[in-house]
Amino acid sequence: MVRPLSRTEPSVADRTRTVAAWESLFRAQVTVMRALAAEFPSEVISLNEYDVLFNITRAPGRRLRLKDLNRHVLITQPSVSRLVDRLASRGLVTKTDDPSDGRGTIVAITPAGFELFREVAVKHMDAITRHVGDALDERELAELTELCDRLRVSVGGEASA
Repeated sequence: MVRPLSRTEPSVADRTRTVAAWESLFRAQVTVMRALAAEFPSEVISLNEYDVLFNITRAPGRRLRLKDLNRHVLITQPSVSRLVDRLASRGLVTKTDDPSDGRGTIVAITPAGFELFREVAVKHMDAITRHVGDALDERELAELTELCDRLRVSVGGEASA
């Protein structure tokens, strides 16, 4: 169960500790992302394209509204739209009008896109395991997951995003 963080006003000491924790989290994330980007195991798709495919594969039916995809990926909305267009032109995703909202777009991964995603994912997971899993034990990984989920929920996101 993910519980929200307290919204009480922190003391000066708490504020200092909070900023130090944020700085540590941010620097760890940047360091790990740079290492993963440097080792990204594909010349066929970029890390950002992989992120889009990853999020689509996690959605029910491997289909996702473009609006929802924008909330989950690490790049800005205009960049996502252009990236999805590039993936569609390469046959890795399809775009269709949302039948429940004519203004919306549904993005779905194609079989070729899913096959490419899986090939890259296996190698990418090896790098993630080396950089994250080898640095933390099972208990620490579970705790890190819970803490990150709590932060995401506290800021207004979903725990399972």
